[in-house]
Amino acid sequence: MRPSGRKTDELRPISIEVGVSRHAEGSCLIKAGDTHVLCTATIDEKVPPFLRNSGLGWVTAEYGMLPRATNTRMRREAKDGQSGRTQEIQRLIGRSLRAGVDRVALGERQIVIDCDVIQADGGTRCASITGGWVALRLAVNKLLKAGAIVTDPLMDPVAAVSCGIYAGQPVLDLDYPEDSEAGVDGNFVMAGSKLIEVQMSAEGSTYSRAQMNALLDLAEKGVGELVVAQLAATK
Repeated sequence: MRPSGRKTDELRPISIEVGVSRHAEGSCLIKAGDTHVLCTATIDEKVPPFLRNSGLGWVTAEYGMLPRATNTRMRREAKDGQSGRTQEIQRLIGRSLRAGVDRVALGERQIVIDCDVIQADGGTRCASITGGWVALRLAVNKLLKAGAIVTDPLMDPVAAVSCGIYAGQPVLDLDYPEDSEAGVDGNFVMAGSKLIEVQMSAEGSTYSRAQMNALLDLAEKGVGELVVAQLAATK
């Protein structure tokens, strides 16, 4: 039995509220159970120096957690500098979202995705990727409506979900009580039915090829449901 009472292949309740920031070109508040992340997209008509005069666009991301996103207060990283964990997560978000973008069609501009964790209960990087794509989709819609670009640069929705072995069973979408005790856990990033990145590790246990395949099957099911929620939020 999972602590939440969910079935092994059941996502946490997902909600995506768009337009939560009046100034950002795209924004949403994504809630995956008790994990809540504010995602905003900012269009910048400049690209990083290494892309100047290349004709290619760029999508990048920044990620952070508010001091009381967890059960104890964390010091603000703006004061102490970014941790290695934060840097690794925001790089993951950026490269995941870029995998679903035709950078020629985007044109020589940059879209910055900011992901701020308001409340954490496991899976913050996955929620950030899933909500980040929604914010990106809304920003690109504005570019298309304004005629700044003529071809949609977003090829496939990009979403992510965690899966793991908890109490000996493959389970979908780990919350913190499961994540903290899972013998194996992984994050699966997908564009449609195609894999972008898989991060898997055994923590105090090992896993078989059959178990990995079971986790991949769960991830594909979960991402498919997340894409439905993404498309419903941005239609």
